[in-house]
Amino acid sequence: MQTPVRPGPVQQPPEARPPAPQPAAVPTAAAQPAAVPTAAPLPGPLPRATDTGASEPRPSESRAAEPRSSEPRASEARGAGPLPPQAAPLPQEAPVPRGASVSAALPPEVPASQPSTTAPETSGSLFAEDANASPDAVLIRRTLDEVAPVADQLTSYFYALLFVRHPDLRSLFPAAMDAQRDRLLKALLTAAEHMDTPDILTGYLRQLGRGHRKYGTQAAHYPAVGEALIGALTRYALQTWDDETEAAWVRTYTTISQIMIDAAAENELHAPAWWQAEVVSHELRTPDIAVVTVRPDQPYPFLAGQYTSLETPRWPRVWRHYSFASAPRPDGLLSFHIKAVPAGWVSNALVHHSSPGDVLRLGPPAGSMTVDHSSRNGLLCLGGGTGIAPIKALVEDVAEHGHRRPVEVFYGARSDQDLYDIETMLRLQSEHPWLSVRPVVAEGPSLGLKGQLPEAVREHGPWHEYDAYLSGPPGMIRSGLDALKGAGIPSERIRHDSLEELVAAGAN
Repeated sequence: MQTPVRPGPVQQPPEARPPAPQPAAVPTAAAQPAAVPTAAPLPGPLPRATDTGASEPRPSESRAAEPRSSEPRASEARGAGPLPPQAAPLPQEAPVPRGASVSAALPPEVPASQPSTTAPETSGSLFAEDANASPDAVLIRRTLDEVAPVADQLTSYFYALLFVRHPDLRSLFPAAMDAQRDRLLKALLTAAEHMDTPDILTGYLRQLGRGHRKYGTQAAHYPAVGEALIGALTRYALQTWDDETEAAWVRTYTTISQIMIDAAAENELHAPAWWQAEVVSHELRTPDIAVVTVRPDQPYPFLAGQYTSLETPRWPRVWRHYSFASAPRPDGLLSFHIKAVPAGWVSNALVHHSSPGDVLRLGPPAGSMTVDHSSRNGLLCLGGGTGIAPIKALVEDVAEHGHRRPVEVFYGARSDQDLYDIETMLRLQSEHPWLSVRPVVAEGPSLGLKGQLPEAVREHGPWHEYDAYLSGPPGMIRSGLDALKGAGIPSERIRHDSLEELVAAGAN
């Protein structure tokens, strides 16, 4: 076998962007920050030369998808070069300890509202020096350090290569590509940062592989993406790129790709690529917050504390993440607390233009902010704004398991008027003597505690015998982490949606 041949230039300047129609009357790049799930956050994989790739979703599971044929072998797929004989072995997927906060280390899926990661403002390396880093990790990180200042040009060129050489793939992406461009570097940085920790990286990639099924991603698409990635890096990593570096990228990309392909194939055996869900109720709690309840067209298994991605018919192929606002219910209904934010395409559609009878699409559940029911520790829960939704689900989960472990909830908001779900939380408190709910208001007079959430938590400790859960705006998560660690709670007992994801929690 031989390594893929470096692709030649396309007849398009590096900064040229493929035509991307902008929806009318909707702000573009600045108003719609970057992140994931609108298309693949990671570039695609290079299937093994002996692989047939992941089989397609069953017709009954993908009614909205176009008919597809079976996958060709990697050697037959357009743009697929044979893999190098020294392709890196797949990391063994290590079971994640129930108490480990994997979600705090990596996003299950790079969110669709992530702010731009282009040209990071740093004068030094993006990666801390690691004397124990593998040779491939060192080469990969050097390349990413070099291309970071020209990340916008690199990602534009990457997509130009991909769409010029494989125009059929354009239909997998959203109409407006501004948000999509920045996701490539974000995902590469995430993978590079953890490539020497296979248990974390493998869990991250497997969730990406499962989640990408909803975009219509097939195993045969991955070689084309790998080809475009190598082509873009060849053009922009002028100082660090050589044969050794290219071989490291091919090995790494091959490993990453195969994990995702295998996870998608395994997931297809027991789950659809997406679920259709009918809106059965829409309750406007405040002028910009709605509780939306849907009925999936088939059973939807998930755990309290997790989240999913939603797509509305108003914005095809644009997905946004929302937490489940309850534990699994006997009737199978799913509820979400959604806040409409300025220029938020999906959130505004769901809050202001959704009504019973509408049909949404759901991606698979994700996230590990779940309760360890084998532990006897108490639960310390911090929920800010609509971040109270998964906290409410965790409380219901504890109640359903019949444990009498203490649960302390701090519900933060700007004012009393923003405590839109306080009645529900106080009702739960009256029903369960082991539950304590403390509203914390930042501004104006209040019947609850006055001030910031982290300060309130510090004042009401100690919390040494508690597991902590954080959900809310990114600033609250950052300050909450510091407060919890300062209160003596070790990092492995603090669960939250990762900072990678929460950075743009307000841009949904």
